[in-house]
Amino acid sequence: MAKRRLTERQKERISAIQEKRRQRVSETDKEQDGALGSEQIGTIISHHGRSVIVEDTQSKLIRCSVRQNLKALVCGDSVVWQPINKEDGDNREETNQQGIVTAIQPRSSLLARQLPGGEIKSVAANVDQIVIMVATKPALSEPLIDRYLVNAEITGIKPVIIVNKIDLLDEDGFIELKQRMKLYSDIGYPVLFFSVKQDIGINQVTEKLNQKTSILVGQSGVGKSSLVKQLLPEQEITIGKLGDTDLGKHTTTTSVLYHLPCGGNLIDSPGVRDFGVWHIDKDNITKGFVEFKDYQGKCKFRNCSHTIEPECAFKGGVESGKIS
Repeated sequence: MAKRRLTERQKERISAIQEKRRQRVSETDKEQDGALGSEQIGTIISHHGRSVIVEDTQSKLIRCSVRQNLKALVCGDSVVWQPINKEDGDNREETNQQGIVTAIQPRSSLLARQLPGGEIKSVAANVDQIVIMVATKPALSEPLIDRYLVNAEITGIKPVIIVNKIDLLDEDGFIELKQRMKLYSDIGYPVLFFSVKQDIGINQVTEKLNQKTSILVGQSGVGKSSLVKQLLPEQEITIGKLGDTDLGKHTTTTSVLYHLPCGGNLIDSPGVRDFGVWHIDKDNITKGFVEFKDYQGKCKFRNCSHTIEPECAFKGGVESGKIS
């Protein structure tokens, strides 16, 4: 169906409505500014409904609302926030908001995925490593790993692959698993074999997390929360001490940033069944596969689709065994 064109009068009316909305937001912001303290820098460590939890420079957690004109905030964002000053004798019903986020700092990286309906959902900001956790149960999926890797490469975030629940395999099963994962180690990705239950590989995992801000991703049930508990056995108790209604009830329905004893940060994200890359065009998709790098631009035809054309460098790489 062709898109309906708006008349000039309709366009003017829409512009007028939008301007009125902007003015109302601006007036509300001005009213709030009079009751706000000085600007401070903080980090978003979790998102709870309409509120975000900000950690200030003194490691104190503050529940904040978000100014309406800001884009969607995600875990890991560096923001400017201001405390709400309580007036003496104010008998109005108090809310549990302690501050307001008024600005967002530039992001060094942003991990995003596309939802089945087409909406692009930001997952985390300012991360420098994505830890892709898979397991022997639920069944390991190479296509899902590939989609994570493509996102990581395009956004400039270094990936690490962790295979959990190796304790469920016998010797032959473990040999077969290592052969499957050799595909990724051969093209330069770190692959760690791990068992939360039997405490296998925890030192190697900790070493990879050291001094980095990492996001932990993967399907539900692969053991992400179990890894967090093993790394930080007291973390849930610390969050529970805040006493606010939602803070102590995190069950990995929202991303949460944790500080690690090794000096790094770990963002635990909710499990997903899929991690779409439909928002990335075909040209950029190929840039997400590191094994394609030596073959980019070497096909006979400039607009090669790498499917049926003769003298395709990519197909040549497959035939030679350099590309899986």
